Amino acid sequence: MKTIHTDKAPAAVGPYSQAKIAGGFLFASGQVPINPETATVIEGGIEAQTEQVCKNIEAVLTEAGTDFSKVVKTTCFLADINDFKAFNEVYANYFISKPARSCVAVKDLPLGVSVEVEIIAEV
Repeated sequence: MKTIHTDKAPAAVGPYSQAKIAGGFLFASGQVPINPETATVIEGGIEAQTEQVCKNIEAVLTEAGTDFSKVVKTTCFLADINDFKAFNEVYANYFISKPARSCVAVKDLPLGVSVEVEIIAEV
C-alpha cells in the first residue's frame, strides 16, 4: 500500500491521508473546495466550489500517476440537493468517461462547504 500526498491539494484536516494506492487502484478521500495555496474555502456558489473540488481531485490523480479517464467510481455529497443540476454541469466537464457514481444530499459537510467528492481510480 502506498500513501499519496501532494501540496497541490488541501492537506488532510483530520487523521487520514489524501489517498492510498492498493491493488492497482487509487482510493481518494473526499475533496472539499479548499484552495490549497491559501488553505481557505472557495467563496461563491456550487459552480465555483465544484470547480475547486475537481481541481483538487486532479492534483491527487496526477500525484498518483493517473487521470480522470481512469476514475471508475465517484461518491458525491451535496449540502443542498437543489444544487444537483449546477453541480452536474461542472462535474461533466471533468468526468467525461462517466464513471459509476452515487450522489446524495447530506445534512452538513465539513467547514460548511456545499460539495465533497471522493473517487476510486485505476493506476
